[in-house]
Amino acid sequence: MIPIEHTDPVNARILAISEDKIRGFVRDPFQEISRLSGVELPVVLERIHAMLEAGTIRRVRQTLVATNLAEGALVAWKVPAEKLDAAFDFMFREDPFSGHVVLRSTDAKISGAAYKLWTTVKVPAGESLREHCDTLLRLTGAESYRLMPAKGIFALGVGHVRRKTLEPGDKSEALAQMLKVETVTLTGEEWDVLVELKRELALEEIREPVWASRAEAAGVTLDRFFEIAESLNARKVIGRFSTFLEHVKPSQGGVRVTRFNGLFHWAVPAGREIEAGSEIGRHEVLTHCYWREGGPEFNDVNIMAVAHGTDKDRLLEHKAAIDRHLEAIGMPVSYTNVFWGGRSEIKPSEISPHAYRDWHAAHGVPA
Repeated sequence: MIPIEHTDPVNARILAISEDKIRGFVRDPFQEISRLSGVELPVVLERIHAMLEAGTIRRVRQTLVATNLAEGALVAWKVPAEKLDAAFDFMFREDPFSGHVVLRSTDAKISGAAYKLWTTVKVPAGESLREHCDTLLRLTGAESYRLMPAKGIFALGVGHVRRKTLEPGDKSEALAQMLKVETVTLTGEEWDVLVELKRELALEEIREPVWASRAEAAGVTLDRFFEIAESLNARKVIGRFSTFLEHVKPSQGGVRVTRFNGLFHWAVPAGREIEAGSEIGRHEVLTHCYWREGGPEFNDVNIMAVAHGTDKDRLLEHKAAIDRHLEAIGMPVSYTNVFWGGRSEIKPSEISPHAYRDWHAAHGVPA
């Protein structure tokens, strides 16, 4: 039997690299995982194939920096209690433009506590994010929503296996550099390559070479595929090649990767968002860190970050370490809070202009 749990020592070595260390576009990604992990290529391929087949890994794919390809935002939804589960199901199953779909709660006495459904939403460049959310509002029976587009990105990764060994306060020596959100315009040929590049790998595609069949599907030579992919990478459109662990549900053997996820909020003085985000985003425990404006419903929070773990108190220790660091460097914080994740589903957001127009037409909204 090939071990399929993320806790197996060889699997852990592979996953510590394959989750979020293969950044940008790589011509031979599995060979790079092998090189960095020190595990021979045949074993890397065998183990990733087995974990994907068993559901320990939920998908393997080349990710994109979709904020530079589509208009997107974190969206908090206020939904009547009796419609909450149905709205969750609709966002997850019926809306291809919603990615993360999470029910969140907080003990803080703020108006934002009424916003229990949180999603990420993206629409193709040139389309209206607000129009799409208005359509979702109508279709789900939600009462209202708050759009929180990213103004800057300080951390974006996963690495759940690697982060299990971190101590509160562990951070990089250098400040986190903010990635600006800037829309990139693509040609038709570039879209053809991008669509094939981002499509998740089937079991039979866990092999080297990876990209030959995708180049054929895109209608270009392999050399042209590489040329376009590397050009997109240089324009900061490509994210990472990643094996995504199933971190919400237990594995076949009942083993969980994480049990809790916290959405951390900080309100720092206007004009100091980049400074604060660079300090917060350097903390290794964070999988995501953004400059987003929460507005009055969320006490004007402007820095948001996410951390995952198996122990809630340990996650709070990590947050406390970040809070102490902000205090030590003299960064004023007028408000901070944690929204805890409950039921959640994750899927890649569709960003194809053709898919967007077809979906809106099917739901009675000319696009």
